[in-house]
Amino acid sequence: MSGLLKRIGLAEVYNPSMLPTLRPGDRLVVKYGARVRRGAVVLLRHPLQHDLLIVKRAVERRSGGWWVVGDNPQVRNDSREFGTVPDDLMVARAWVRLRPRRGPQRSLRPALPWALSAVRPLVVLPSGRSGRACAGSSPSSAALVSRLSRLSRRLRAR
Repeated sequence: MSGLLKRIGLAEVYNPSMLPTLRPGDRLVVKYGARVRRGAVVLLRHPLQHDLLIVKRAVERRSGGWWVVGDNPQVRNDSREFGTVPDDLMVARAWVRLRPRRGPQRSLRPALPWALSAVRPLVVLPSGRSGRACAGSSPSSAALVSRLSRLSRRLRAR
């Protein structure tokens, strides 16, 4: 097997912390060891429970690691709860979302919209402003999550 294929894998989303971008049941094509970029969806080890892998968005680089948040503001299992995440806990960067079919599809007509939206690349926003290195969520990180949420809704509406 080539080196690139050894670094590619699949991960499944189990909770709603990344809604509306990712839903429970979605699968992610990930690249292990890929460089984390601001705005990227990443797979990481939970800082307080290292055997648990979680999916979050890397919002900004701070002293001590990455500030990560879920796209769903109602779920706080992210850096607002456990602080920055050290580089050695960052496992992979997500490239593509694969959305499974919901329920049986016996004809081509309902299957076509699913097929057109099932595979979607995950968007990384260009790093414009840098965030402040302070505790809590900075205005720039909140603005980034808001922009990503609006972009995700537009992508799903197609």
